[in-house]
Amino acid sequence: MALLGAGNLTLADWAKRYDPNGRIARIVELLSQTNSILDDMVYIQGNLPTGNRTSVRTGLPQVFWRLLNNGVQPSRSTTAQIDEGCGMLEAWSEVDCALAELSDDVPGFRLSESMAFLEAMGQEAAQTIIYGNSGVSPEEFNGLAIRYSSTSAGNGQNVLLAGTASGSDQSSIYLVGWGDITVHGLFPKGSQAGLQHKDLGEVTVETTAGLPGARMRAFQDQFVWKMGLCVKDWRYVVRIANIDTGNLIANSSPANITTSMIKAIHRIPNLNACKPIFYMNRSVFEYLDLQRRAEVITGGQLNYELVDGKAIYMFRGIPVKIVDQLTITEAVVS
Repeated sequence: MALLGAGNLTLADWAKRYDPNGRIARIVELLSQTNSILDDMVYIQGNLPTGNRTSVRTGLPQVFWRLLNNGVQPSRSTTAQIDEGCGMLEAWSEVDCALAELSDDVPGFRLSESMAFLEAMGQEAAQTIIYGNSGVSPEEFNGLAIRYSSTSAGNGQNVLLAGTASGSDQSSIYLVGWGDITVHGLFPKGSQAGLQHKDLGEVTVETTAGLPGARMRAFQDQFVWKMGLCVKDWRYVVRIANIDTGNLIANSSPANITTSMIKAIHRIPNLNACKPIFYMNRSVFEYLDLQRRAEVITGGQLNYELVDGKAIYMFRGIPVKIVDQLTITEAVVS
């Protein structure tokens, strides 16, 4: 039996969902975001119940030039296995049946609440794809930021610094080459991909307010998203870090974003072997657009193209998209 407490809708919440004519109001979603990375991420079923195990080549065999009547020694390549884990994002919605039935459109009332859960789940998923850290929060999976956090690491050549930075007002751009053998999303073996919603209907719950042990009927919904991030080939992600957003806003010695993006493109081994996309937040995108405007007379490389019927910014043939979960409060990367 469930407990119904402070996380549930009240009569005041109910009243705010209706217009003066008594119909369910169209809610202005001031908290909604654009997190395009969720639309682009390729998903593959893992080969483990908790994620995926990948074998990667770590060394090539030795080869030799030989003379006649002289043999060569046998050699071999070396491989390693890497395990990637998935996380389980979950939320529950419980609405007092009597409260929902004050409306003549109970399904519409419940849907208005479910839409908020879907938005919250999407924002949290995008945030974890970027900033997830299983070392700090073991229930999460590792995101891109923790994997590309130092220029001196093994993948440091793919961590580009946009300039000399200071303070905690930094942001990053990511170039991700999505593909089934490069970088992709995961869902556990035997499970389903994407956000799963279960309408559990009317259930009896125990309330935490009022009389101890009191019971009531509630409409209950469960939202579950099992997902992870698999970077099979680290060469197919490039992070442009240390973009000082304070300098961008003040237009004081701002980072040359277009130059950094060109450098990032040349870090990807084979653009034809993946689906490359740039990701940045709105503040960085705004300044990129201003730089593009300044350079357009001399042949700037940012332009619009139609992709699946939508106008998408392109930089040298690569889509440029917005991820609102990319913050402007990152620490300096070195």
